[in-house]
Amino acid sequence: MTTKTVFTTGEAAKICKVSQQTIIRCFDNGSLRGFRVPGSKFRRIPRDHLFSFMKENGIPTDALQSGKKKVLIVDDDQDLVDLISDGFERDKRFDIRTANNGFDAGMGVREFRPDLVVLDVMLPDINGKEVCQRVRSDTALDQVKILCISGMVEQDKVASLKEAGADDFMQKPFAIDDLIIRACELVDLERTIPS
Repeated sequence: MTTKTVFTTGEAAKICKVSQQTIIRCFDNGSLRGFRVPGSKFRRIPRDHLFSFMKENGIPTDALQSGKKKVLIVDDDQDLVDLISDGFERDKRFDIRTANNGFDAGMGVREFRPDLVVLDVMLPDINGKEVCQRVRSDTALDQVKILCISGMVEQDKVASLKEAGADDFMQKPFAIDDLIIRACELVDLERTIPS
């Protein structure tokens, strides 16, 4: 499979998960190197410059390889992990990893650099709030979205999860399709599979 060596500002924006205007601004101020197409105003960014820019700004670089969003599913209920994994696999736009406890979740976030963590709040070794705090304490992980899931209903606990860094919350039980829709919204994917 051949991989692209030069990107438009629009393509670079999709890969970096930022607006095209942000890419143009970074290009124009010199923080993202590239070149203009001779005789036009079009900007082009070579792959190695885009890769360097992403590294310098803590943006996960594997989107350059697969183009898929990465999701880490964390729950101690293996049946639920399998159900959620199947849902993301059916969507075909996600690379999936799983963890069954907070320790493995922490390792997974650092090594896998997911776009999204689907995080059960009640884990056997550490609670979801603490996982959120640990992820948010690392500026290299600022791009990671966290979707907490739990059977708990207390609004103050949901609020404290969001204060700890969760981007969204869904109460169990939920329809897997609803979870996928919410996940797509968090990582800026259209719900329908692109043709």
